[in-house]
Amino acid sequence: MDIEQLKYDLKVMIIQECEKEDIVPEDIRDDLELFSDEIGLELDSLDALQISMGLQKKYSVRLGDSKEFRRKVTTIQKLAEFIKESND
Repeated sequence: MDIEQLKYDLKVMIIQECEKEDIVPEDIRDDLELFSDEIGLELDSLDALQISMGLQKKYSVRLGDSKEFRRKVTTIQKLAEFIKESND
């Protein structure tokens, strides 16, 4: 699994799951905290749940509650690494 393609696919999934039609994948930096104001996504706990369900559906990755998700998966880079490790 190519990590760069995985990161791009994750950005697309986040945009779709959280209905952020005004954002394109290229707008999302790999190293910024997903739930920070700096990234500009304005994600909340409901979005965390949506992303978690999307990850489970697309990558068979299961994270507990949204708080656990937000603790483990802080950036696109870390999310991609987590998925890659989970699927190896």
